[in-house]
Amino acid sequence: MGKTLFELINLLALVAIVLLPLVRKGKALFVIIIFLQLFLGSLLALGVIVGDSIEFFYRGTAVTSVVPIRIDGLSAWFILVIGLTFFTGIWYGMHYLKRYTGERANLTLHYLSFVLVYTALIDICAVQNSFVFLVVWEIMALGTFVMVILDNHKSKTLKAGINYLIQSHIGILLLTLAFIWVKLETGSYDFNAITGFTSSLSASAGLFLFTILFMGFAIKAGFVPFHTWLPHAHPAAPAHVSGIMSGGIIKLGIYGILRMLMLVRIDMVMVGQLLLVVSVITGVYGVMLAIIQHDLKSLLAYHSIENIGIIGIGIAIGCLGIGHENPLLMATGFAGALLHTLNHSLFKSLLFYSAGNIYLARHTMNIDSLGGLLKEMPRNGYLFLIGSLAICGLPPFNGFVSEFLIYKGIISGIITSNSMSVLVILFALLGLVIIGGLALICFTKAFGIMFLGKPRGRPEPVTEDEGKSYPLILTALLILLIGLFPLLLGPTLVKVTALFGTARGVAEPYGLREAVNSSMIIGWYSLGFILLTVVIFLLRRELVAHRIVATEETWGCGYQGDNSRMSYTASSFVRTYRKLFSPLLNIHSSREGASGLYPVSMGKETYPGDKVERWLIDKPLNLSKKLLERFSFLQNGNIQAYILYGLVFITMVILLPTIYALAASFIKILNQL
Repeated sequence: MGKTLFELINLLALVAIVLLPLVRKGKALFVIIIFLQLFLGSLLALGVIVGDSIEFFYRGTAVTSVVPIRIDGLSAWFILVIGLTFFTGIWYGMHYLKRYTGERANLTLHYLSFVLVYTALIDICAVQNSFVFLVVWEIMALGTFVMVILDNHKSKTLKAGINYLIQSHIGILLLTLAFIWVKLETGSYDFNAITGFTSSLSASAGLFLFTILFMGFAIKAGFVPFHTWLPHAHPAAPAHVSGIMSGGIIKLGIYGILRMLMLVRIDMVMVGQLLLVVSVITGVYGVMLAIIQHDLKSLLAYHSIENIGIIGIGIAIGCLGIGHENPLLMATGFAGALLHTLNHSLFKSLLFYSAGNIYLARHTMNIDSLGGLLKEMPRNGYLFLIGSLAICGLPPFNGFVSEFLIYKGIISGIITSNSMSVLVILFALLGLVIIGGLALICFTKAFGIMFLGKPRGRPEPVTEDEGKSYPLILTALLILLIGLFPLLLGPTLVKVTALFGTARGVAEPYGLREAVNSSMIIGWYSLGFILLTVVIFLLRRELVAHRIVATEETWGCGYQGDNSRMSYTASSFVRTYRKLFSPLLNIHSSREGASGLYPVSMGKETYPGDKVERWLIDKPLNLSKKLLERFSFLQNGNIQAYILYGLVFITMVILLPTIYALAASFIKILNQL
């Protein structure tokens, strides 16, 4: 049954490739195909979750003799996460793409890319042949590139898409190098060969191989310093694509890291410490940059980096649990990471879809240009608030449950382990605390400036579209459901985390259900508080229903000016934070000073940047550009010079082999003498 479902998913992709360019109205066909694929993928994953793993083989070619397909609990978990994100993303995208109805060819290609990317994601989770794995990874990268550049008439969008494509191929190159190394030493492309190969390596060589694999997957996931493509791609992509990228596609980097951790045989304590340092830096640096952003989608993009850091901390705790043979530490770490992978896909897609609604209403993502949206878009405002509370890890929403599990793992490491370094545990704990506190600052700024206060400028009135809210409401309900009833996912988390213990000979995870149960109790208390708040609100509304309410302008200390200009901006709200951490951040500013006795205008504008991107990408590119400019005289437009270059090249092609043969003959004669 599992093999049949897997083949049907790929067959539907082939049908889409053949038929979509030939059909006049590709949208309906696309919707049917992608939803059929989502249904089949869900059946495939649920069958593994409630049953046993699936394994079958395809006969290969001259390059690779056998292609193994293995779908275990880890694969099934990610297939479900990807499917859920694609379902809400495509549902929302059907409404978002109505403004592109005149671009038939562009939309057809966009629809086709959805089918190809989803198919590639499912294949990545199932294929365990490194050669075929790289092929479908390439399909995913190219399909995502097409999805991102929907607005390809904009140069900024094309630059962001090309930047993503180049960095994706750097990741593919790293993965290729690692897989070739394994193939040359073992003669097999099978993932299982990695286990035997790393068992025979020295500690340093095994760690080096894992580091190459980690960097290849870290580029896709967005770990610092491999994150620089992400803040450019998200603002350039349509809102539904941003939600799918953040909620599903970048999670394939997490899947790859977890899959390699199940296969490699190296010192897991060393790996855990390495991942912990990288993850804490990723989480803290991501949220630090998110706070200073003025573009809403850039802000959300940096929060994706932050949450990848949180997931990485959970993975690191799980690795330390394996290394120290502590089942509780292993279970809470990996379970927290897996659950946060699902939770992040929900609340981040909700936030991106809400941002898309704002863009459709105001045609801008500049936070400083917005204000007072809660009165005009109350449904979208409250949905954005739910996503904001969830991403900050507050109960009773799903982000709290997964972060609570990671906290539980860190604290259990202090209590139950005698061999673990207290400094390592405190470092992880401090990192999570800083991330959570800064996330609260960031979303207080974002929600307060965009949805509260008064509108800036004179925007047109907005009427909310019910159709664009349904996928957001479904996502919000799932966020609340997981926050209140995390035990529903408890058996699945136990089954998936047990795979890591089985692979490394660690005892079955225990204490995980109790940890989930304790978070559920907190959720119930939070639900009681929310219900009490709702009751008080309803009572107040009834008591003041018959009173006359007068609305007046806020007193401006005798100054009768534009009150909207007197409210906080995105920059002024975090001015103290910006001044405090300016040495770590890359912020430029321009000031318009007052002039004359009665100045007409004055102001200051800040431009946030990324210091890591500046040092690792911008400066090396500028240096290489200056170096190549020194050879610009070669391209002088003289046809005679170009002919000379060709003659020199042909001469070298002829002479070099001849010189090499003569030198070899001469050396051979000398050896005979």
